[in-house]
Amino acid sequence: MWRNSSRDRPKRKMHTLNTTTTGSQDPIDPNRNLDPDQYPHHRNPNHPQSRRLRGFAATAAAASMGQADSDVNNGNIAGETSSGGGGGGGGGGKGKREREKEKERTKLRERHRRAITSRMLAGLRQYGNFPLPARADMNDVIAALAREAGWSVDADGTTYRQSHHQTNHVVQFPTRSIESPLSSTTLKKAALDCPQHPSLRIDENLSPVSLDSVVIAESDHPGNGRYTGASPIPSVGCVDANQLIQDVHSTERRNDFAENFYVPVYAMLPVGIIDNCGQLVDPQGVRQELSYMKSLNVDGVAIDCWWGIVEGWNPQKYVWSGYRELFNLIRDFKFKLQVVMAFHEYGGNASGNVMISLPQWVLEIGKNNPDIFFTDREGRRSFECLNWSIDKERVLHGRTGIEVYFDFMRSFRSEFDDLFVEGLIAAIEIGLGASGELKYPSFPERMGWIYPGIGEFQCYDKYSQTSLLKEAKSRGFAFWGKGPENAGQYNSQPHETGFFQERGEYDSYYGRFFLNWYSQLLIGHAENVLSLANLAFEETKIIVKIPAIYWSYKTASHAAELTAGYYNPSNRDGYSPVFESLKKYSVTVKFVCPGPQMSSNEHEEALADPEGLSWQVVNAAWDKGLLIGGENAITCFDREGCMRLIEMAKPRNHPDSNHFSFFTYHQPSPLVQGSTCFADLDYFIKRMHGDLQR
Repeated sequence: MWRNSSRDRPKRKMHTLNTTTTGSQDPIDPNRNLDPDQYPHHRNPNHPQSRRLRGFAATAAAASMGQADSDVNNGNIAGETSSGGGGGGGGGGKGKREREKEKERTKLRERHRRAITSRMLAGLRQYGNFPLPARADMNDVIAALAREAGWSVDADGTTYRQSHHQTNHVVQFPTRSIESPLSSTTLKKAALDCPQHPSLRIDENLSPVSLDSVVIAESDHPGNGRYTGASPIPSVGCVDANQLIQDVHSTERRNDFAENFYVPVYAMLPVGIIDNCGQLVDPQGVRQELSYMKSLNVDGVAIDCWWGIVEGWNPQKYVWSGYRELFNLIRDFKFKLQVVMAFHEYGGNASGNVMISLPQWVLEIGKNNPDIFFTDREGRRSFECLNWSIDKERVLHGRTGIEVYFDFMRSFRSEFDDLFVEGLIAAIEIGLGASGELKYPSFPERMGWIYPGIGEFQCYDKYSQTSLLKEAKSRGFAFWGKGPENAGQYNSQPHETGFFQERGEYDSYYGRFFLNWYSQLLIGHAENVLSLANLAFEETKIIVKIPAIYWSYKTASHAAELTAGYYNPSNRDGYSPVFESLKKYSVTVKFVCPGPQMSSNEHEEALADPEGLSWQVVNAAWDKGLLIGGENAITCFDREGCMRLIEMAKPRNHPDSNHFSFFTYHQPSPLVQGSTCFADLDYFIKRMHGDLQR
């Protein structure tokens, strides 16, 4: 049989050739092993049957054979082969298209469901004070709701009420709702009337504003193994009423905005107090400014230390004299200092009359080699900061980008060693991108960007393109080694682009590859600089500023965050990988808290969600064990705006009692006692210090 099969091989080739040449519509090879149940009129007598059918399968095959013989006898086989076969092919193609459409509809429904879930979770965290993780699912929500209602939920999902597992004598205290407060008299009466029981068990999952499942139970009850997490309160016969009242009141105080927490407040000094020659402009005015801050009981001040001023004219020639004079004034007032290593430009956007560029010698290098700056798809250069792709390229008079940063930081540490020894300098903030924040310069106003434009990717310089092509080749897809060509302009909206629109290219294989590479370049730059910052500033707190990019947050793609370097679409957490990397260097995150500068209608038009973004970023950082500080985005708040900042800095009822470790206040310049912001700033500082209650 194998000899017959080998002799048939040339015939199979000839048959295939003839089929292709004559254009036959029958795609079936007569020598191929076919299922006799599907094709009873195509059998290969030379090929042995693999297995004889038995039982129900044999009965079904016999019925199929009988039907086939009937069709042959009735002359229907030709019709089946010609018209039926052609119709089957068309029906199969149509069915495939329908299946693909259904797949896309399913994806759309899933994205819509996730968007709704995200908004629900944000609302529950903000307004319901539920301790949900940053990437919670519906199981977490159901468990939190069950616990709020007085149920117990085990780790394996087992849900029950405590009272259902207690068969011995149980005394139920009166429950309290928001409408009917649990008074001290009621508690005393309930406690004095209770019988003799060895212990009082209180459900640990009580809601912050109610005391719902307070029961007296036998300590040796068989079901008590479930409640090992509950803390028994030993009592002689019955719990002491005053002790119970004290516990309830202490819980209420602990959950009331965490008022007992002291959050230090730093005031940001205005930019123009050091001129472009590195000298202090108005010492007397600065002294008056500091005295106002002292009257407000501010804990310290923050000051930008500009690379473009200190090393402005010649490489490795640092001018610190103006900053030395300023720091001596600050020392007289006994303020703590937060110093910002500002490696970025100031004044290129709407920043007032002050203009501070990158060092002049860097700009001269850029004239001959403009690829040291970030570049958009049209080839326009951004001079806000140096391109991250030259971190390890020796293009700055023989030094790499990170060597330039390290030399600057090391010079500062050496110059002001006495202030570090005294403890006057409490923290160093490292500028890692545009505006000193860890982000790409994707929203340059000098190039016409206007809120809420999605911005543009900044990766079209030769160094970034080389890195992208290298990464694409390593994946085996060299044609992926280029930036997107359908990502729109600076002021485009997501639905207007092929890349960011619903079901757009951002979620394709290429889109995921590119966005992962783009965000990893941001993370890699942070790691490169922070590793050297830890060497320069040993045992000093390091701060990294995270931006608040909240527009387009209600879309599936989160386009504005993508162009800024945060791979955070609705189906992916883009902040946890960043914070996981920052955790390795023990940094403190400073989050720019979005302000109420726009109405709700304007936020809706921009598809913005400042609250949702804030809760995602803050909780993601806390989940990674990072300390968090805050900074206001606008310079003047009314009382309502102050309350929003306080709620974010000291969240009520947080299960881990997390709160901001400090807050940097951007003040009006100059701050005068008669200004409209002065009274509200005084109120804000007292609330952050815990000196005022609601």
